Amino acid sequence: KRESKMNIAVIDGMGGGIGSQIISLLRQDLPSDVKIYALGTNSAATSNMMKEKANKGATGESAITFVVNKVDVIVGSLGIIIPNSMLGEITPGIATAIASCNAKKILIPIIDNEDITLLGIEKKPLFLAIKDAIEKIKELL
Repeated sequence: KRESKMNIAVIDGMGGGIGSQIISLLRQDLPSDVKIYALGTNSAATSNMMKEKANKGATGESAITFVVNKVDVIVGSLGIIIPNSMLGEITPGIATAIASCNAKKILIPIIDNEDITLLGIEKKPLFLAIKDAIEKIKELL
């Protein structure tokens, strides 16, 4: 259990819909001293995530690769560690920075790449998968 406040990065691309849902539930379920960073691969994603009351937001590869080394937990879809996922928005640099940083990664098992098939993972509605991610973060507090 942590005694100091936790810093969480929520990473998303495209329109930021999954990231927005994650941040909304984090704000409902976690203490107010948890700092949430909305990191988008594009400005639309970041803007939509910021509407859910993230503390700070930033856009692009440079910002993402910088911030992931300053947080305790990273949350997003599995695609954030797959180079060129999200129609190429997850650059090899972003994927490498996320996968190799020391932060705990909580990844929701959805990807948008038809070349990759995940086996052995229970299929469930996105909302329930996000709730599972929030529960895992609560265990880390």
